[in-house]
Amino acid sequence: MRLRSDLWVAAYLRRCNVEGASAYLRRRGAAEAGAIFVKIDRLDGQAALFGPAPQSLLGEGERLFVQAHKEDWLAPASIEARLRRELEFDTDLWIVEVEDRQGRNFLDLAAS
Repeated sequence: MRLRSDLWVAAYLRRCNVEGASAYLRRRGAAEAGAIFVKIDRLDGQAALFGPAPQSLLGEGERLFVQAHKEDWLAPASIEARLRRELEFDTDLWIVEVEDRQGRNFLDLAAS
């Protein structure tokens, strides 16, 4: 059984803050199973977006993420456009934003 989205987000926000990154909840989604998207902003005009890994890559109870674009970093406006499209598709999703000049994401990433 996978950890509820609301509990995972609360723990992730604390982890980021403990590591010295500013993290905040931009959008609250479905508490139990809403998809979670994490925007990493380096504060230098570069950002990255991470979303849920495909189900085929997940083990029992895992919550893994994949980068939502091929490039390492994009302009924040591109990330915002992608988030708008995701919201049109799924209104229950969560959006977390992390501001970290080093670009750290603190996520468990699926092997590519």
